[in-house]
Amino acid sequence: MKTTARQGMRNIVLAGALLAGPLAFAQDAPKYSNEFLTIGVGARSLGMGYAYVGSASDVTAGYWNPAGLPGVRGDLQVGAMHSEYFAGIAKYDYIGIAKPIDSASVIGISFIRFGVDDIPNTTELIDNDGNLDYDRITSFSAADNAFLISYARKMKVPGLRLGANAKVIYRKVGPFARAWGFGLDAGLQYDRGPWRFAAMGRDITSTFNAWSYTLDQKTQDVFARTGNELPTNGVEITLPRMVLGVARQFHLSAKLDLLAEADLENTFDGKRNTLIASNTWSADPRLGIELGYARVVYLRAGVNNFQYVTDINDKKTLNFQPNIGLGLKIKSVSLDYALTDIGDKSVALYSNVFSLRFDLFKKGTS
Repeated sequence: MKTTARQGMRNIVLAGALLAGPLAFAQDAPKYSNEFLTIGVGARSLGMGYAYVGSASDVTAGYWNPAGLPGVRGDLQVGAMHSEYFAGIAKYDYIGIAKPIDSASVIGISFIRFGVDDIPNTTELIDNDGNLDYDRITSFSAADNAFLISYARKMKVPGLRLGANAKVIYRKVGPFARAWGFGLDAGLQYDRGPWRFAAMGRDITSTFNAWSYTLDQKTQDVFARTGNELPTNGVEITLPRMVLGVARQFHLSAKLDLLAEADLENTFDGKRNTLIASNTWSADPRLGIELGYARVVYLRAGVNNFQYVTDINDKKTLNFQPNIGLGLKIKSVSLDYALTDIGDKSVALYSNVFSLRFDLFKKGTS
């Protein structure tokens, strides 16, 4: 039964992946484009409810806010994360490296992949004589990939750091469709006493994905017989969004520290199902805390993704996504864990997320 359910889900993913392009082209700028880049990286940030544009000060800042990269320790910092969604059908992976160039600037490279593998291709299930031939079933992958190159620098203004990303996106649906995309991000962080203020502009120039489709005649015939519209080549646009954040560090005792952050993600593509929404602007708040003991053990919690849900009686209730996490840091190695929902807590689709980060030092330094 479990295998059958997974095969069914993979078939749904196949249909959705092939139709994603045509649906995107139906309007000039869809609300949901390159959504795999909104999942986040690093179990620390996910455990804090995605409230991280101000707190980001390690290799994952290449994703959250490149202005935080000057906080990287050592001569080279490496981070990696793996998580699975929908009972393991979809896999999400991240790896990043960051290296200081000098005392004021840092470069970083990040790679992100979200993919569903082993999707059955049943377009040739029926042979030319009209018979079912299960040997004709093949499989393929639908995967979204992003490659980010980051640069950050401390400015002459005390406490001010600026950073930017150049990103290349490659999305592929088996042999049927592929897309190349390009975009830019930019961010800043500013320290004022115990406070840190931050801003992160994603897709500031808009990100453009150019889709192309390669469907052989047999596949086109299958689409026609099943009433599906043939996809056409086109460009999918991801509009800019701005995340604003403020964080504060509290020293509760000699060994206890508390980090708190509040973020507000702003979109400008029309009304969304968010806590704050208008016809042109929507905002999604995020709140996160981290309690640290002796800078070794960390306990994290956060909330985000506030949405109004309407039940069968047309009654609206406010829903949100809870997150919790743990962290352990021993010398130059950090191991983090987060238990995070993928959106609707009522369906209890929680995912276990693990990430690893370590610093490399030149011999004789620490």
